[in-house]
Amino acid sequence: MDLNLSLLLAYALSVLLLVATPGPVVALIVNTSLNAGPRQALLTALGTHAASLLLALLAVLMLTTGLALDPRLISGISLLGCGFIGWLALQGLREATGPQTAPAAAPTARGRRGLANGFLLGISNPKDILFFVSFFPQFIQVSRSFERSALLLTLVWVVIDFAVLGAYILMARQGFSLKYKRQVTGLSSLVLLAVALAGLVYTGFELYRSGAA
Repeated sequence: MDLNLSLLLAYALSVLLLVATPGPVVALIVNTSLNAGPRQALLTALGTHAASLLLALLAVLMLTTGLALDPRLISGISLLGCGFIGWLALQGLREATGPQTAPAAAPTARGRRGLANGFLLGISNPKDILFFVSFFPQFIQVSRSFERSALLLTLVWVVIDFAVLGAYILMARQGFSLKYKRQVTGLSSLVLLAVALAGLVYTGFELYRSGAA
């Protein structure tokens, strides 16, 4: 058997810890589940998965072609991502402090918006970018076949990510969360806002340092 089980288990544990740690994706999923229902939250999760698959493909291309990304490009994407996360945070805070009843969008429009929000957040999430560009390649030797390793690592990510986000969706629909919907929405939106501000400061400092070097 050419599969390195210890390396695969280490990778799976790393993915579990990364995904389960509350961050912008979890905050968005919780907000969406509370305010638009589990179906909409599931569509949002599918959007983040699509972004993860694209980032995994980028990591594979970097390994097979020697493609090197300019750090300034990554920083630029991170800045855009932080801006988008901040916008989502402000939207959530407005929902938490606004009137209880608001006109609902059509189901098809909500579905498209959920997929788009999930994808945009996933593709611009600094944590996911760093994972797939820097961390993912370190486990590519999990088997002797490069193609098999890339496929296996991607599948493990998708399964664990989907399971964890599904658990967050279910927890958000429990009685306690629904009873304190505004408080939970406000708290998760503040988490999003804190991530956005921290990311802006860190990325801005990195750009300034690279420009001064």
